Amino acid sequence: MPYALCFLLFMVGLYCTVVKKNIVKIVIGLAVMEYAVNLFLIMLGYQTGGTAPIVDKTYLEPETGQIAANFINTAVDPLPQALVLTSIVIALGSLALMVSMCIRIYEKYDTLDITELRRLKG
Repeated sequence: MPYALCFLLFMVGLYCTVVKKNIVKIVIGLAVMEYAVNLFLIMLGYQTGGTAPIVDKTYLEPETGQIAANFINTAVDPLPQALVLTSIVIALGSLALMVSMCIRIYEKYDTLDITELRRLKG
């Protein structure tokens, strides 16, 4: 069910991106799509009752010094978390670029409607 909600959130962002005529609404739709993908990746890495993937002496077998089997079964995969952190940084940079482009377009053409911008030449 939570995966379906991520898909629904992605579809809302896609709807805003495809249907809306205002550039700011299109940018917001793109941001919502990025957040839906980030939420999906975090949900893939979630494990009920999981522990942080940090090994200290409490997770080692006292006689062998090896990692205990119960830690391996309950440790959360850190890769989706790292991917989402990277994705958030990239999304922030792209969002800043899109907002600055919206500001420049509005300063030059006094409109944010894409149908009016398509009619302009030059």
